[in-house]
Amino acid sequence: MGLTPAAPLSDASVTGSAEPSWPDLVERIRTGDPTGMEELYRVFSKGIRFFFYRQLGPQDLDDKVHDVFLSVTQSIRRGVVREPERLMGYVRTIVRRQVAAHIEDAVQARRSLRDLDGGPVLSSRDPDPERSAIEHQNEAVALGILRSIGKRDREVLIRFYLREQSAAEICRAMNLTETQFRLIKSRAKARFGELGRRRFAHRTGLPVS
Repeated sequence: MGLTPAAPLSDASVTGSAEPSWPDLVERIRTGDPTGMEELYRVFSKGIRFFFYRQLGPQDLDDKVHDVFLSVTQSIRRGVVREPERLMGYVRTIVRRQVAAHIEDAVQARRSLRDLDGGPVLSSRDPDPERSAIEHQNEAVALGILRSIGKRDREVLIRFYLREQSAAEICRAMNLTETQFRLIKSRAKARFGELGRRRFAHRTGLPVS
């Protein structure tokens, strides 16, 4: 499926259902009430998933939706969303930015492929001891980061990414609803990435972006 210009994203297309009380929902998320996060995810994930599918195709669809969800909930908790009654306007802004960023990335990737097309390709089947050592080191760092996150979060990541279990299998095994699974996976993935950036910055001496 090709990339198409972003079509208008209305409140109805975001929520896909009757709108709740946005100030009440935002307040629940600010205070850490898990029902607030679950309701927010149910309210807009269906419409946003469909919008991403239309604009960008089916690849990594869940991850794109999760990224929006995490961005919005983190903004709410940091107090960035100062007008709760306009929450969906804020959500639309985040979604449009993500679509634009993904399209720009796709364009850059195509340019890179064109630049490489026809150029000499050098490869070797001989083992590279230095590369192997780096790969082993990176694996050890990744495992260390994985052990440092919460038990349930870690189990979800291991089951989904390493054992390649489906969402339905994980929900059955861990007694989770689909919404709970998606929330845990999003949170665990974000935490893993954050710890990874910190570990990399510590090893290289670079600041954490």
